Amino acid sequence: MMNTLLLKYPASWWKGQWREALPSGNGTIAAAVYGAVQDETILLTHEKLWHGVVTEQLPDISDRLDKVRNLLDEKAFFEADRVMADALKESGYAPQIGTPLPLADLKVRTPVNSGFQNYRRDLNMETGEVSVSWKDAGTDYSRRLFVSRTDNMVVMEICSSASVMDFQITLERHTFRDISSPNDTFRHVPLNITTEADAAGWIRYAGRNDDGTDFGAVARVIPTSQENSPAGFKAVEGRLHVNSSRSALVLVKLFVRGEREAAWASLKQELHEQDVDYETLLARHTEEHRTLFDRLTLDLGGSEADHQLSNEELLLDAYQGTASTALVEKMWAFGRYLLISSSRPGSLPCPLMGKWCGEYHGFWAFHMANENLQMIYWQALSGNLTETALPVFDYFDKKLGDFRENARKLFGCRGIYVPCVTTPPSGLLKDIQPHTIHWTGAAAWVGQLYFDYFRYTGDLDFLRERAMPFLRETASFYDDFFTLDEEGFFKSSPSNSPENTPGNFYEGSGMGSRMETTINATMDFALAKEVLTHLVEGGKLIGSDQDELKKWEEMIQKIPPYQVNDDGAVMEWMHPYFPDNYHHRHQSHIYPLFPGLEVNSRSDLRLFEAFKTAIQKRLEIGISEQTGWSLAHMTNVYARLKEGDQALECLNLLARSCVMNNLYTTHNDWRSMGIGVEMEWAPYQIDANMGWTAAIQEMLLFSLPGRMEILPALPKAWSKGSIKGLLARGGIEVSIRWDIDEDLIEAELLSLGKDQEIELGFPESPSRFLHLENGVKQVLRR
Repeated sequence: MMNTLLLKYPASWWKGQWREALPSGNGTIAAAVYGAVQDETILLTHEKLWHGVVTEQLPDISDRLDKVRNLLDEKAFFEADRVMADALKESGYAPQIGTPLPLADLKVRTPVNSGFQNYRRDLNMETGEVSVSWKDAGTDYSRRLFVSRTDNMVVMEICSSASVMDFQITLERHTFRDISSPNDTFRHVPLNITTEADAAGWIRYAGRNDDGTDFGAVARVIPTSQENSPAGFKAVEGRLHVNSSRSALVLVKLFVRGEREAAWASLKQELHEQDVDYETLLARHTEEHRTLFDRLTLDLGGSEADHQLSNEELLLDAYQGTASTALVEKMWAFGRYLLISSSRPGSLPCPLMGKWCGEYHGFWAFHMANENLQMIYWQALSGNLTETALPVFDYFDKKLGDFRENARKLFGCRGIYVPCVTTPPSGLLKDIQPHTIHWTGAAAWVGQLYFDYFRYTGDLDFLRERAMPFLRETASFYDDFFTLDEEGFFKSSPSNSPENTPGNFYEGSGMGSRMETTINATMDFALAKEVLTHLVEGGKLIGSDQDELKKWEEMIQKIPPYQVNDDGAVMEWMHPYFPDNYHHRHQSHIYPLFPGLEVNSRSDLRLFEAFKTAIQKRLEIGISEQTGWSLAHMTNVYARLKEGDQALECLNLLARSCVMNNLYTTHNDWRSMGIGVEMEWAPYQIDANMGWTAAIQEMLLFSLPGRMEILPALPKAWSKGSIKGLLARGGIEVSIRWDIDEDLIEAELLSLGKDQEIELGFPESPSRFLHLENGVKQVLRR
């Protein structure tokens, strides 16, 4: 039951039931099951269906950069803040970010006799199958559904223990009653909706998007049990009335960017040729799904009794102060499941709301690259799911031309400028708020994933053909954008430490700020240093030109050293006019410690302690300004600090504040409980789900090329357990089992692809140096 989510309550969030639905997906198409007894809704979505996206020709405002810099030097910060944003607006530039568009609702209406009993809904994360079951007047009912990876369709089975089962089924435009976003919800409602049904068991549905193309679906209903009489179909106004014996199979295929008549004909032919046995289809899908899900297994000691509890019971227990180990394990598995279900080779990356957005104008449903997109993928490489990161590289590589245009027209620079907010299909700047324009670090932070993919896989072709070109472009931007100060160090202006405002401009609210445009945000230099260091390392491996290597090494020497304030904390801005502000959710200046690898307890103990102080201030002083994802980020930071108990406490805080009953995480608590920033609206965001999973993996294994530490941040509560199938940098598969009471810590190492030398560290033990042979397992004990 560890890998099963059990609920005893249906989706119930007022005007937003999709938020509490149970998700299934294959990386491209997705379904969210609400779990209603009488009038069931299954939200259907497709990753390529977006609306409201407006891309315009980006004007050249690069001549305004000098004005911004001069105003900042003159301490005219408020005036400097608006220069570039106002220039874009004055030129008539009015792009629209857009949001995902719900494709359809699959509706199933079941008669009610005396009322439901024995209700439950569950998600089997090992298969991706969502089930809903209940009893009514002595009859058992059930619905099972999954989104097939192998057949690229939604598969549902409807069953009854009665001899004859009646139900109605249709496809409809996603209901307006299920929308509660504070945005302008109805600006881009799809038009020209058509639903057709026929007595042969077919349903055809289509709508028209704002780009003039059609989207839709075809459903086929097939009776699968006919002991007494053949099934009967009656089509009435697009709704199929089904009279079947015991069970029926429903197959649904989706299309986007098509023409409805042609798409309907094509999908009908595909469905006509499909297998019509639920178990056969499930087995075929499960084999591929489990190949991914089962690569990594975790046992932290959660009791079987706790694993039998419903999500609601586990969350209520967490409200008493401590999340049970069973809940910690389920949340880890759920984050893994969500990544597998929303990211696969050839797909788009997973956005902030995952691929199950039920809003017509989703609140922060885009790709946000100043924290959130990166957090979604932190677990991928160490979790041995390297292929799930490929959509990120495809997405950004295809937009390099737009990113070059951004750099040239906004700042007059070579190289690439990646906006922190992007949506398909364009990479041009769409969000023209000052703080998003002035943050120049997105390319570098995304670039970390490029280089880490090489470090984990050892794929030299990827390094040569994809990682190094992306990082070169990023470095070229920095070479042009940075200027030199009086001491010969780089100066970053304008600068932004994502979404934070310095202490002398702080208004007293974590989400509100007066001014975010600054000089020399620490994160700017941490990112630039990492890019250049990776270029030098990678360049030596692939034989880059010596002049090029020398150029990057010289640039590294011009990066100013990190600064420490009077509190002993690393400063967020390397400029005397901008004091620290601990009241904020972002932890951008902690980057060299995490997610970067520059600072650790062995590299620079003084800096290591200064980063520790900085994160402690964020939690102690700024607890009321945190969010779901910031608590997940803190957990990862405390793992790097080897503070296992404090890392677990951050997960406890997250469980009490920002986890819904289906275990989705929210941006913030909406109930004024004092943990986290107060907002009237609490957007669902998938990033904290993913960050939770990454944090547990970080707590159990830390790796650098040629070095790894076993159980670096093990909490006292996890005294016995195991994890099998982690991936370490250098391409080493790692399995660990431990029993602290028995003084047992054992690690099994398997080098994949090469012989190598490594340094291995166990807790409270001297390091040992090992030679690992390619493909040969080694088992070591502390």
